[in-house]
Amino acid sequence: MEEKTAVMSLAALAQGMRLRIFRVLIGAATQGMTPGELSATLDVPASTLSFHLKELMHAGLVTQERDGRNLIYRPSIEQMNDLLAYLTAHCCQGAACEIVSSPGCTTC
Repeated sequence: MEEKTAVMSLAALAQGMRLRIFRVLIGAATQGMTPGELSATLDVPASTLSFHLKELMHAGLVTQERDGRNLIYRPSIEQMNDLLAYLTAHCCQGAACEIVSSPGCTTC
């Protein structure tokens, strides 16, 4: 991933509503969600949702597919993974990183 792409992705996620939209879509994964489902889940007006989805699509973090009369939005897992890889490329000075468990964490 190039720095310019990483900056666009991070900038898109640096807004609260867009971050919430992206997190809801990550939860839906490959099934995706319609704008109506997203609007109801997030309690946000359709016009506001449309604006933020456009920004997430421009950053490559969300894809849109037409299914009959419906639009289905899905997270771009590949873009998210590329961004995470870019951010952690120089982690631990090239050595294998250890996951340090937090107190009370059952998955660490």
